[in-house]
Amino acid sequence: MATEAQSVGEVPARDSRPSDAICNFVICNDSSLRGQPIIFNPDFFVEKLRHEKPEVFTELVVSNITRLIDLPGTELAQLMGEVDLKLPGGAGPASAFFRSLMSLKRKEKGVIFGSPLTEEGIAQIYQLIEYLHKNLRVEGLFRVPGNSVRQQILRDALNNGTDIDLESGEFHSNDVATLLKMFLGELPEPLLTHKHFHAHLKIADLMQFDDKGNKTNVPDKERQIEALQLLFLILPPPNRNLLKLLLDLLYQTAKKQDKNKMSAYNLALMFAPHVLWPKNVTANDLQENITKLNNGMAFMIKHSQKLFKAPVYIRECARLHYLGSRTQASKDDLDLIASCPTKSFQRAKSQKRNWVDSCSHQEETQQRTEEALRELFQHVHNMPESAKKKQLIRQRKVLGNQMMSEKKNKYPTPESVAIGELKRASKENMNLLFSGSPAVTMTPTRLKWSEGKKEGKRGFL
Repeated sequence: MATEAQSVGEVPARDSRPSDAICNFVICNDSSLRGQPIIFNPDFFVEKLRHEKPEVFTELVVSNITRLIDLPGTELAQLMGEVDLKLPGGAGPASAFFRSLMSLKRKEKGVIFGSPLTEEGIAQIYQLIEYLHKNLRVEGLFRVPGNSVRQQILRDALNNGTDIDLESGEFHSNDVATLLKMFLGELPEPLLTHKHFHAHLKIADLMQFDDKGNKTNVPDKERQIEALQLLFLILPPPNRNLLKLLLDLLYQTAKKQDKNKMSAYNLALMFAPHVLWPKNVTANDLQENITKLNNGMAFMIKHSQKLFKAPVYIRECARLHYLGSRTQASKDDLDLIASCPTKSFQRAKSQKRNWVDSCSHQEETQQRTEEALRELFQHVHNMPESAKKKQLIRQRKVLGNQMMSEKKNKYPTPESVAIGELKRASKENMNLLFSGSPAVTMTPTRLKWSEGKKEGKRGFL
């Protein structure tokens, strides 16, 4: 759906949750789509910034990564791809060159195993992931190897771009699970890429501080989640898409550990070498880091449902960037603004020249919005009696009071707008106002209610 309601290069997941995928006020100027169910990505402006201005996006994200973890000059340059990687064991630049050369040869033949990760390759591998989601109760899943002959048949079919009938009963779940691990193991570099290796080691060292400011031995889970959210934002899109599919599969597998006997940590031992470890290294090469990497993989599995949402301040910065408002560089900047109103008043003062035109435009927009809201309120009034209707009526009253308040101040001064801007600077996008209720599509001239399905089509994220 080519609207602002969908992020760039992403398809909603089959098990999308309303709080993650549904936003109740969606800007949609395409008249042909009005009245249709809308799936809205709260990270839309984040994805838009990443796609249209990658340098600005990367600078924004990396500045916040370095705020959370200490990356010396060399490690930061490695994360940015500015210098050659220094990795343990045989994972140096030379071996990487030969792996890339072999990968190019395989790619020319249309082979996905051992080739650089692409969306086409993910489309093939997704057949395996979708099948495994239906067979999570198999004991020893991902640990017990499958049959090598059946695996070779599956491998050939995937390399040839063939759709596979995994429901025919010809293949066993262990065949499919082993082949998925094999695909990851033959990628030219780990799923989280070599550039991110040192950053993940630093995330494992994020600990809480006591009242005196001394570092403790208690992991700071909130900062670790935040750092992972940021790192995942700068992964190559194919890597990020497959990582999300994989972690969601492993998360669901761990939830069934009473049946399959595979806990998050057991699964981490199976997948850390393919997701985090540098290629062509052994456990001896990693030495003291192997525990950090395995624990880090288990942490990602346990918290996978939180890791693919951009932090609130990144969303806000991206949104303000496209709305022409002040853009902050980090979460700290957003906090500072609340205590420094002088800058906002200075900025408001500089806009007085265009204020008359702006007020006129606001009045016209206000009138159209009121008309659209009246249509929405009438629709709510005509709904059958239910708890949902009562909830919407309460929300309607709140929104109505806000509209009346705004109407009393049709021509606000620059100073009053600056104060309002300060209050909104660190909050979530106002599009999340009616979180949890059916989607509402909103245009400047029409606001239409739609009670579409809350579940999207299963696909790549």
